[in-house]
Amino acid sequence: MVPFSNAAAAYANAAGQGLRSATKPAETDGPAFGDVLKEAAESAIDTMHRGEAMTAKGVLGKADLSDVVNAVTNAEMTLQAVVNVRDRVISAYQEILRMPM
Repeated sequence: MVPFSNAAAAYANAAGQGLRSATKPAETDGPAFGDVLKEAAESAIDTMHRGEAMTAKGVLGKADLSDVVNAVTNAEMTLQAVVNVRDRVISAYQEILRMPM
């Protein structure tokens, strides 16, 4: 039979190792998650600006109609993608809130 003090010490040691590894960020070869999100957001904003600029050129008669339609379609698809990602993030956050502590 294992003495209680040995079992408690082993448990504390294991818990301490888990905390140390949890607080140390994992090293990866790829870009940081925040950088990926920042790049995606900037790309979406640029696409929306191009759609807006092309629409303004179309109103002034300085752009081909097919270019305007393509730019607006790209902007619309980008907006739908952003809304879908937002919905997924909110859903994941709500799921985390429902988890028992």
